[in-house]
Amino acid sequence: MKKIKELYIRYREIVSYLIVGGLTTVVSLGVYYGSVLTFLNPRNPVQLQIANVISWIAAVTFAYFTNRKYVFRSENKNIGREAFSFYCSRLGTLLMDMGIMFLLVTMMGMSDKIAKLIVQVVVTIANYLFSKLFVFRKHEES
Repeated sequence: MKKIKELYIRYREIVSYLIVGGLTTVVSLGVYYGSVLTFLNPRNPVQLQIANVISWIAAVTFAYFTNRKYVFRSENKNIGREAFSFYCSRLGTLLMDMGIMFLLVTMMGMSDKIAKLIVQVVVTIANYLFSKLFVFRKHEES
């Protein structure tokens, strides 16, 4: 048990990010699947992207607050600027998400459900890197 605690302390940020990322993925997939199973048709390219955008908005909002508090433990007083940076970085991965979904589903005919799972892995890794390097980076005190 002591060894597990030491590992957690050493890798707290990554472990926390994976937990929060998993929960964010549940939010994203839940909203996406809920949308395409109730009111949007994933075979229609426009409706496929609308479902993606709706799930993105829900997931990014959830991710900002949970990453700020539990993963990166941000104490930045300028929450507006930080949130703006977070949403901008996530906009980049939304475009990545949309491009990969278009390629896999519309161009290659893959199941949208399987494609969405593949995209989530790629986007989760990219989101961590953007958050770590640009959004929640620690600033040196002068």
